Amino acid sequence: MASSPRTRLASPANFEAALEELEQLVAQLESGDMPLEQLLGSYQRGAELLKFCRDRLEAVEGQVKVLDQGALKTWTPE
Repeated sequence: MASSPRTRLASPANFEAALEELEQLVAQLESGDMPLEQLLGSYQRGAELLKFCRDRLEAVEGQVKVLDQGALKTWTPE
């Protein structure tokens, strides 16, 4: 079986794009209408998107710590 290019697995443009794609994948996975091969590929893509989102959130948290001089502050809505 010849492997096809994995262009679909390119990194998302940003956090919002990754989150949107992840939400779509979850909906497809929950539908139960995917063949096994596609299910496995979608699960793998979801794991990659989840890691991308977590990494971006950790990077932003690090930037907030720098802006707050090393101490995270509790956010309270005004």
